[in-house]
Amino acid sequence: MSEALQELAAHIAFKQPEAVLSSHVAFGELTLEVAGGQLESLVEFLRTDSACRFNTLVDITAVDHPDRAERFDVVYHFLSMYQNHRIRLKLAVGEEDMVPSLVEIHPSANWFEREVFDMFGILFSGHPDLRRILTDYGFRGFPLRKDFPTTGYTEVRYDEAQKRVVYEPVKLVQEYRQFDFMSPWEGAEYILPGDEKKA
Repeated sequence: MSEALQELAAHIAFKQPEAVLSSHVAFGELTLEVAGGQLESLVEFLRTDSACRFNTLVDITAVDHPDRAERFDVVYHFLSMYQNHRIRLKLAVGEEDMVPSLVEIHPSANWFEREVFDMFGILFSGHPDLRRILTDYGFRGFPLRKDFPTTGYTEVRYDEAQKRVVYEPVKLVQEYRQFDFMSPWEGAEYILPGDEKKA
């Protein structure tokens, strides 16, 4: 399997030399690092070339690297049912960069790209309807970025007096942020079975 994937990587690099920056095989899958301006042409080649035939877009996601100049890796997973191969494309993009939409080549990219936009804030140029898909319309921030607070910015609750859902800023008390790492049972007046034993 690994030899077949190495041959496939060599074939793609030979046919698309401007697009492929590097390649490696791991866990039975081929991963290609892709040059930014060549994404669409490479994906079209992977879909139509007889040795590839990667005509199923399985997923699009991203990885946040906040300390890197090109902060995000946009990651595409494709499947060739004809060749029984999987391939992963990784495209490094900066926070302000726009990624070309693949909706014209793979219509299933529509919702995947909306999810990546919603969770990471990455923009896709040429997308027909780029808006949030998983969070609420007024949601602030991008939850899968590593600098997004684990508590979020707002909390939602149903107000019985107003008979409606209320959005409020998250308020954390100081005790919530400090941990003394002591056992919750210390200071208890009773002894649990087994606590009398000393190691």
